[in-house]
Amino acid sequence: MIVPALLSQDKEKMQEMLNTCNQFAKLVQIDIMDGEFVPSKSITAQELAQLKINTPNELHLMVNNPFAWIEPASQIGSKRIIFHLETEIDHKKLITEIKKMEMEAGVSLNPKTNIEKLRPIIKDIDLILFMAVNPGFYGAAFIPEVLDKIRKFKRIWPNKKTAIDGGVKESNILKIKNIGLDYICIGSAILKSDNPKQAFLKFSRL
Repeated sequence: MIVPALLSQDKEKMQEMLNTCNQFAKLVQIDIMDGEFVPSKSITAQELAQLKINTPNELHLMVNNPFAWIEPASQIGSKRIIFHLETEIDHKKLITEIKKMEMEAGVSLNPKTNIEKLRPIIKDIDLILFMAVNPGFYGAAFIPEVLDKIRKFKRIWPNKKTAIDGGVKESNILKIKNIGLDYICIGSAILKSDNPKQAFLKFSRL
């Protein structure tokens, strides 16, 4: 499945993206950034709560304090929260708190993070999101070595739901698809195209 990844610091622009994706997407990923875990910033929790979101959604939290986003995510009806393994927090406690609010818990790995670091929490995680770029910006270049990491992961944990995010283009989507991921997140190649719906449908066909 192709999942549009929505990234903006402007609430009106984010609403515009949501309205656009509502025409064709079955799921959207809303990127949240605090300017600390990654250099960029996104909309605030208060602004998130003010959005009209009609499409099933998940939050990708590129933040130092994911706990602060559990309640806002629940309020907008998110089906899943994805936090970063690199955050220096109690991951097991976070997973427990997310699931208390009847949401799924996903974990994201930066390109250089070793999959062995997942072992303490892997049984409690619903989705692993592999970053194929260093997170925080639209339009970063794809890091192909991440595909080897996904292959290794799937040999160890073949039944876990997996996704990839960052740098996906028409030129590399078939190579990515053949690894057997559950879904592929695409940001700028859809949302910054002249016709997002047409771009989405083309990626889906590919």
